[in-house]
Amino acid sequence: MLYIKTTEKLCQLEDELKVHGLWSKEAPSQEAMANTSPFSCEVMSFENWVQFIFIPKMNQLIISKSALPSSISIAPMAHHVWNAQSHLQPLIMIFDDLDNLLSEQ
Repeated sequence: MLYIKTTEKLCQLEDELKVHGLWSKEAPSQEAMANTSPFSCEVMSFENWVQFIFIPKMNQLIISKSALPSSISIAPMAHHVWNAQSHLQPLIMIFDDLDNLLSEQ
């Protein structure tokens, strides 16, 4: 059930990013993708990190039936990056839901 709910949240994230024009057609450079800073914030936007790193890694865990992170805290970054943009509140709420869902397991 956790895999299903997490997959639904990841799909909602993708949909909302697309709706708000935050879904990129071009992947970041290989150097950016290899960056190890939190959220790769030194080399790419938060939405690119979500699209190219977070969603794919979570999908890999789900497909392989691996353990999902049980202590996740991405919502604070979403609040930090997008809080001043009221139209992005639904996107932030998905991160709140996802953090709560994975923390409850």
